[in-house]
Amino acid sequence: QVQLVESGGGLVQAGGSLRLSCATSGSVYNINAMAWYRQAPGKGRELVATITSGGSTNYADSVKGRFTISRDNAKNMVYLQMNSLKPEDTALYYCNADLWTSRGARNYWGQGTQVTVSS
Repeated sequence: QVQLVESGGGLVQAGGSLRLSCATSGSVYNINAMAWYRQAPGKGRELVATITSGGSTNYADSVKGRFTISRDNAKNMVYLQMNSLKPEDTALYYCNADLWTSRGARNYWGQGTQVTVSS
């Protein structure tokens, strides 16, 4: 079964750091663009960062300069390094990617990993 699985979330104090990982499973032929989203309780889902197959990145203004998205194509993984965390970063973080499988190119979502930042 093809899926994305996030890990690395947890509880940290303001100013701390976390590194999120997103791994693919199943038969994945290729990965196109990848992204991290987040959703806080009572709020809509927000795009945090994106990375293209060529390595170009973009960030939401709220995380620019603090978060870094990266990918390892050989391992079919994407990462999100989060530094200088703030309480407003508290949310469920989702991995998203366009994957090539036996069914063709399709968009996939992970189940999410919780990040909680205390003041």
